[in-house]
Amino acid sequence: MENHSLPRTAAFFDLDKTVIAKSSTLTFSKSFYQGGLINRRAVLRTAYAQFVFLAGGADHDQMERMRAYLSALCRGWNVEQVKEIVAETLHDLIDPIIYDEAASLIEEHHTAGRDVVIVSTSGAEVVEPIGELLGADRVVATRMVVGDDGCFTGEVEYYAYGPTKAEAVRELAESEGYDLSRCYAYSDSATDVPMLESVGNPHAVNPDRALRREALARGWPILDFHRPVRLKQRIPAFSVPPRPALVAVAAIGAAAATAGLVWYANRRRTTAA
Repeated sequence: MENHSLPRTAAFFDLDKTVIAKSSTLTFSKSFYQGGLINRRAVLRTAYAQFVFLAGGADHDQMERMRAYLSALCRGWNVEQVKEIVAETLHDLIDPIIYDEAASLIEEHHTAGRDVVIVSTSGAEVVEPIGELLGADRVVATRMVVGDDGCFTGEVEYYAYGPTKAEAVRELAESEGYDLSRCYAYSDSATDVPMLESVGNPHAVNPDRALRREALARGWPILDFHRPVRLKQRIPAFSVPPRPALVAVAAIGAAAATAGLVWYANRRRTTAA
């Protein structure tokens, strides 16, 4: 456990291909199509983008093109409808693609007393429910501008990408009292080098070629996550019985203690007789 007399610490996780096996935003494309937000052509295009993303990662230029495409695509979407679609399909789409290794790491950091923070380029409407599913303490994500009509304007209010992620980490450290020299960070992409080098314990997870070279040059640990598994099918590394189970255990213990006292009292009366 962390020594709580020391400054607080945190573990910062990129999301896509670090905690989950795919792009969180692109994974919902079929659901957005079924909800009437995008057409079949857009579904095919996002499927291709997902393939490119999974095949070799996405460099800076590809990420910029994807940002521009997705920003234009979501223009006019009703924010509440997006949130409803994500909530309805979250467990079916995201739960099966969470890396078992990442879920275990999150548990270990929580057990050690560290906060867990998801820092993702994907939109907040997608990332925040995923963060809640994972048990994250905080989420940093891209935010789109919402008009007076409750719909996305297509403009980006805050883009959580590259150096901006590192700035968000430093701002959180200042506001929450984190000692960054004792914090951890995990990512798969070279675009997250600024975030990784801002903490004392950086880790490359399923790194793209550029990040692998950087990690080897700097002596950063390289982790291989490859076992997606549903959270309910996992055996947590550090499990605490749910509250009803604790109540049941307490009731059984009390009953056993009471039975023991009754037996002892009867025995003493028998002996005295």
